[in-house]
Amino acid sequence: MTSPSDTVERLVRATNDHDLDRLVACFSPEYVNETPVHPARSFRGREQVRRNWEQIFAAVTDLQAELLDCLTEGNSVWTEWEMRGTRPDGSRHLMAGVIIFVVEQDLIQQARFYLEPVDEGTTTADDAVRQQVAGR
Repeated sequence: MTSPSDTVERLVRATNDHDLDRLVACFSPEYVNETPVHPARSFRGREQVRRNWEQIFAAVTDLQAELLDCLTEGNSVWTEWEMRGTRPDGSRHLMAGVIIFVVEQDLIQQARFYLEPVDEGTTTADDAVRQQVAGR
């Protein structure tokens, strides 16, 4: 068996190689994805992983993932990601955030997913706080 961070590195390589089978093989059949900021997007099972990545690889054919930081504590791996590429319409695809993985027996068993599209708009910190508390 390898370390939990080795499993995450295997996931990064499979992602950057656009190897769907190798990517899906990083996940347990009973995989649980929790998306706390968007609870309806949470799911179970690696078949949903396959469906998600089939769409991603088809739409962002030059997608590259970068693991910006990684910290392992026991079987938990806290990771910071940036994913970038080009959408079919030529616009930039850019996502950033954190994914916390639980790895057992060389497979990702669970993740708390906080990866989001990067908002490259002009909203300032003051504007964002005002919108959050005012609901507009």
